[in-house]
Amino acid sequence: MKAEEKYLGLVQKQNHYNQALSLLAWDARTGAPKKGAAQRSEVIGTLSSDVFALSTSNEMNELLSELENEKDSLSEITAKSIEESRKDYDRNTKIPAEEFKEYVTLQSQTETLWEDAKDQSDFDMFRPNLEKLIEFKKRFIGYYGEDTGHVYNTLLDDYEPGVFVDTIDEVFAELRNNLVPLVQAVTESSHQPKMDSLFAHFPKANQQALSKDILKEIGFDFSAGRMDETVHPFAMGINPYDVRVTTKYNESDFRVSLFGTIHEGGHALYEQNISPELMGTPLCGGTSMGIHESQSLFWEKFVGQNMAFWERNYPLLKKHANGQFDHVSLEDFYFAVNQAKPSLIRIEADELTYCLHIILRYELEKALIEGSLAAKDLPHVWNEKMVEYLGVKPSNDGEGVLQDVHWSFGSFGYFPSYALGYIYAAQLKESFTKTNPNFDDLIRQGDYAPIRQYMTENVHQFGRGKKPADILKDTTGSGIDAKPLIHYLKDKYTTLYKL
Repeated sequence: MKAEEKYLGLVQKQNHYNQALSLLAWDARTGAPKKGAAQRSEVIGTLSSDVFALSTSNEMNELLSELENEKDSLSEITAKSIEESRKDYDRNTKIPAEEFKEYVTLQSQTETLWEDAKDQSDFDMFRPNLEKLIEFKKRFIGYYGEDTGHVYNTLLDDYEPGVFVDTIDEVFAELRNNLVPLVQAVTESSHQPKMDSLFAHFPKANQQALSKDILKEIGFDFSAGRMDETVHPFAMGINPYDVRVTTKYNESDFRVSLFGTIHEGGHALYEQNISPELMGTPLCGGTSMGIHESQSLFWEKFVGQNMAFWERNYPLLKKHANGQFDHVSLEDFYFAVNQAKPSLIRIEADELTYCLHIILRYELEKALIEGSLAAKDLPHVWNEKMVEYLGVKPSNDGEGVLQDVHWSFGSFGYFPSYALGYIYAAQLKESFTKTNPNFDDLIRQGDYAPIRQYMTENVHQFGRGKKPADILKDTTGSGIDAKPLIHYLKDKYTTLYKL
């Protein structure tokens, strides 16, 4: 066999292991028996160790070294796959294999522990494992030995390659400085939406049917995916032909499920439209968490919370709601579902306040990793920042510091991607409308094909084969720019609240 064939066989084997791990993770989060958690964690640890061993094997290094000298004769897919494999090899060979297995096992155990701690609002139950995960991350950064200007940059690179603390600090400060006074003005406005109609009992079965109809509406392919229920909504791409979304139902507030479903549907459209040619290679996935999040937020915010979307879909909602909105005008409904009100829970936050939740988490994460904040002080500092940025204070840790799952599996460096994704989404929408000024008309007619086509041609198809910065540059002509998002939010909420 040629070196290229051997290499592609090796990474395909890794990919198959990772697909099996994804299935285990999906199962664990969608109702797997709790008693099986310990055994399941061991299985995940073993399989993850096997993937780790393949990525750091002598065979991998020898194949990479040989192929790196033959780049000009390789296909573009193979050449870019080699770059990804080399990055993984160089990083992973610096981490002792047994230590990595211990870390992965701890991740799985902590995610199960987090669910119990959240249910009981008991941060102290969760804290010892969190401290261990933080220490693992700090050790791993030390092993990498990368001088990136700030210790947190190494973790950012796992999720948003090429974006560092200095850029995020600047962009997030611009966002925070514009959003905090706007949130305050909206909160103090005398013109407020009528909300009572939103909180009538909306049966879970009806919400499930509505969510499936809306997923079909935006183009989710159910022959290559499925929808399930979970505690914390997520989407998971096993491969482009098996992409799964989950949602959480609240029978007293249908928005949690509906907009959560659209959000995860945006992630799923990305995964379902990655080029099949990338299947089985390291390129078959989103190029960064921020770009991935741009897709989910684009569909949730710029489509799902657009007036044109509801001009089309309000009758569908009424059909599933069994009379809940029969006497509510479209205008009153639209104002209500776009209510801007500081909330405790990130996944239930409105589009105006959403980024402030992310900025809060980013600042805490950065402080934990640089050592200026101890895990034991998280609940107190969390509550202080919630009051400062949003004017609300959690009454317990379940609705405060324990509300998100991400820290339970060590995903430090992940949270900034949510706000970056929102910024990217606004930039992509602005870019799309330059050549398609009839954006609202397309949504009003249910003609999403041009939007999906634009996203597939410019973002989806490339998988990891195109860097985030290159996608932004080629579509928008610039780098990270918060101004389109700030303008969108100011225009929309100044009008809605008659400021």
